[in-house]
Amino acid sequence: MELFSILGNSQQLDGGAMFGNAPRALWSRWIKPDAENRIPLACRCLLVKNLDGRNVLFETGIGAFFEPALRERYGVVEPQHVLLDSLATAGLKHEDIDVVVLSHLHFDHAGGLLAAWQEGQPPRLLFPNAHFVVGAEHWRRALKPHPRDRASFIPELPSLLEASGRLELVEGEYSHTLGKSVRFSFSDGHTPGLMLAEVGGVVFCADLIPGRFWVHLPITMGYDRWPERLIDEKSAFLEDKQARDVRLFFTHDHDCALARVTCDARGRFGTIDEVRELHGSPPPSAVGAT
Repeated sequence: MELFSILGNSQQLDGGAMFGNAPRALWSRWIKPDAENRIPLACRCLLVKNLDGRNVLFETGIGAFFEPALRERYGVVEPQHVLLDSLATAGLKHEDIDVVVLSHLHFDHAGGLLAAWQEGQPPRLLFPNAHFVVGAEHWRRALKPHPRDRASFIPELPSLLEASGRLELVEGEYSHTLGKSVRFSFSDGHTPGLMLAEVGGVVFCADLIPGRFWVHLPITMGYDRWPERLIDEKSAFLEDKQARDVRLFFTHDHDCALARVTCDARGRFGTIDEVRELHGSPPPSAVGAT
């Protein structure tokens, strides 16, 4: 089994929205904003090659499906479909992916499922040979979104996934598609039914913990549905991952893909052993704790 950090299209979003009620004087020390108060964000995916003989992609990033005006509105930097280029660097095409696991269906996590925007063309689903694994509770949210996050969903995506005949909705710890190789847990603080995947000693943190600086318990995003619950979920999540030495994989951290959890004498969480990129690395569970 080999692990790769795979970059999709990057974004520049308002730092105040990304750090919720944290003051600019604090978060600007962590990530320097530009003149428009925007900070750089990755849309990073985790590729696992040879997971029981299959290529499994955890998330697809924001992709390039937006028309130019919306691409500008949501701060998408590159016009081309960066995920496809990154997969090619890892020696694969989107047709080579056997399973795509989606923590949730907000456009910055699932937009890469779609082909790049072309004027006059309807949205088109990529990954023709992949099974799509989605949490059942979040799927229900996507079908009937709340006004608070309706704009975060791609209206055409659920019907495209259903029409593929390769969609699996997950209710518990394991999926039929992946068996015991991937263990799932769930969170509601960011969005109902956010699905967190653990594989080979690595957990895909999705929007429960977008990057290193959100490891700090009080730090949440303005986009989170229920910040107080998210903080409680994050505390239990980090305690568990530290106790079992499971590494954190970050999707939105612009400069760090993987890190280990620490906790000081005052109970404040942090990160060490930070890794910027993974290039065919063995899973931490295969090499043991270091």
